[in-house]
Amino acid sequence: MWPWEHFAVGYIAVSLLCHLLWRRSPDAATLAAVALGSQFPDLVDKPLAWEFGVLSSGISLAHSVFTVVVLSVVVVLLARRRGYTMVGFGFAVAYALHPPMDAVHPIVYGEPVNFEVLLWPLVTHVNDSGTGFLENLTYFLSRTVELASSPEGQAYVAFEVALLGFAFVLWLYDGAPGLPRPHRRTYTLDD
Repeated sequence: MWPWEHFAVGYIAVSLLCHLLWRRSPDAATLAAVALGSQFPDLVDKPLAWEFGVLSSGISLAHSVFTVVVLSVVVVLLARRRGYTMVGFGFAVAYALHPPMDAVHPIVYGEPVNFEVLLWPLVTHVNDSGTGFLENLTYFLSRTVELASSPEGQAYVAFEVALLGFAFVLWLYDGAPGLPRPHRRTYTLDD
C-alpha cells in the first residue's frame, strides 16, 4: 500500500475509536502519532532491506506481529504514564493496522493474501534486499500506474478516491486537527 493509503486507514480507525472511547475528536498530537504509526513499518523495513541489505525484505522486522505487539504495548504504556494516552493509542492503532493491510493488498493485483509475511523471523518473505530504494519505488509506481490504467484498475481508483475522501471529510468533521486555530478577538465597547 502507498503511504497515503496507510495514513487514511489509520486516521479513520483512530478517529472513530477516539469518538467511541473518549467521545472526542483526535487532537494534533494524536494526528502526528497516527502519521508516524501508519508509516513506521515502512520507515524501518524499506531502507534497511532495499538500501542497506540488513533485512531480507521490505516487509519484515517492523511488519512482524511480534514487533507490532511489543512496540505498541510499550508506546501505549509510556504515553499513558506521561498523560498522553490518546497519542500512544493513536500510534499503536495506526501501526497495528499497517502490516495486515500490506498482507491483504496483493489482492488488488490478483495475487493471494499473504499473512505469512507478518510472522517474521519465523517466515521470511521474498528477497528484495539491497536492490535499491529508487529501483523498488520505481517498480511499485509503474505497477500501480499499469493497474490504474487498466479496466480492472478503475475499481481500485474508485476505492482509493472513496478512502481518501472519507478520511478527509472525517478530518474536517474532527475540526481539522493539526491546522492552526484562528484566534478570535473579543471586542468591547471601549475599542
